[in-house]
Amino acid sequence: MVDVIDYRDMPFSTELAGNIDIIQTIYNHSTDIKTRTFPLAGSKEAFLLFIDGMVNEALLDLHVLAPLLQARTDTSHIDFAYICSIVTTSQLTIVTSFEDLLKHIANGCVALLVDQLPFGIAVGVAGWQQRGIEEPAAESIIRGPREGFTETLSVNTSMLRRKIKDPSLKLKPLQVGRYTKTSVIIAHIDGIANHALVEEVRSRIEKIDIDGVLESGYIEGLIEDHPYSPFPQIQVTERPDVVSASLLEGKIGIMVDGTPFCLIAPTTFFAMLQSPEDYYQRYIISSFIRWLRFLFLIISLLLPSLYVAVLTFHQEMVPTSLLLSIAKSREDIPFPALVEALLMEVSFEALREAGVRLPKQVGSAVSIVGALVIGQAATSAGLVSSPMVMVVAITGIASFLLPQYSAGIAIRLLRFPIMFLSGMFGLLGLMLGVIAIIIHLCSLRSLGVPYLQPLAPMKWSEMLDSFMRAPIWNNRKRPSLTGRKKSIRQSSFKRSDHGEEGASS
Repeated sequence: MVDVIDYRDMPFSTELAGNIDIIQTIYNHSTDIKTRTFPLAGSKEAFLLFIDGMVNEALLDLHVLAPLLQARTDTSHIDFAYICSIVTTSQLTIVTSFEDLLKHIANGCVALLVDQLPFGIAVGVAGWQQRGIEEPAAESIIRGPREGFTETLSVNTSMLRRKIKDPSLKLKPLQVGRYTKTSVIIAHIDGIANHALVEEVRSRIEKIDIDGVLESGYIEGLIEDHPYSPFPQIQVTERPDVVSASLLEGKIGIMVDGTPFCLIAPTTFFAMLQSPEDYYQRYIISSFIRWLRFLFLIISLLLPSLYVAVLTFHQEMVPTSLLLSIAKSREDIPFPALVEALLMEVSFEALREAGVRLPKQVGSAVSIVGALVIGQAATSAGLVSSPMVMVVAITGIASFLLPQYSAGIAIRLLRFPIMFLSGMFGLLGLMLGVIAIIIHLCSLRSLGVPYLQPLAPMKWSEMLDSFMRAPIWNNRKRPSLTGRKKSIRQSSFKRSDHGEEGASS
């Protein structure tokens, strides 16, 4: 049994053999650790250490190992400057403790130790296999850049730099996870984002003490204000243009190594109902689609509950001919309207999840065919009525209009308790459920920012771009949800200016 070495803040020794013994003890029984000992400048020994598969071995051989082996032998003084003069790579870093050296090794660097030197050198020649830039799979694109983040953090930050070229874009690095040591980047634009908000995000992430972070969902669940709420308080996206637009509004991006999904905070309920394409199309069309989205949000949340409440307690509200038609279709149904609605809703949600989890080639076919077959079979067997099948189908279509998947899940989840209230108390129960949801939304905060802003608290100047899409030329100010630093985003602009120039030309 080999004792576990506490290498935190352990300094290097000037004796190379002792340093090698410590490293070999730390990486005991690790077959992917590659080492090599060789003479340097004739009189001293050097030691190389790297992880197989995380280093570009062609660069290592050409720019690191070959120059070191061919170094002149007529020198007696070897220091960091001498190493820099012979190693032909740009990334060389002095590390003074084993902990720092092992962090660099885990990130794809090569460790170089030289006899009589009281420090190590991390050489950056990382080169592991990675996925190329592709169109985001979770966010369909109608108009806009067809590129999405990847699992490599350096690629994601470079994509962000390509969008925002100003040096005021700041990328602050952090590390989370005792074992995974996952790299996390806090992105914001200095001078636009509220400094106190940036420090709050940094403080919350630094307080995380967990064994590992494998996806940005870990960070989201550990820093959000209300973890027991079904509503997401942090926006998730894998589109660089969405992150860039959010940073220009004063928001903060949180990028996690190993996942293409970036977090955006703070966010609001209305931001969850907006799509990036709203700002790439003509504002009249985008406004109409946004109104349609609000309408179908209400339908997705309340239509089954309204159907249950009316059929159970308020039949007088239905026109006589329609009521007779519904009664005829339900005369052989053995279940009350509430049980019928629950049976169909649960079946539809199960089919939807099955379509998501199955391979793409068969997922959509299974969900569509399954819905048709089950709906027809249930109607023929007398388990559910035809109007209920239509209500569930319209509700399912309405839920697809929500652009944010996490917000759509929250609406789908809340549909069931409102359905129970409607089945027990009728329209009174439905209204009680709606009031409870509104009160809950008013109490939510996203990093301290009210979740229903600009509706609650009311901000008339920002209402235009919440319920409809304001024209680009009329959108002069940034949202005030993160402060009022540099609130003017463009100079005053009049449409008549273009008309006069065109007439004069």
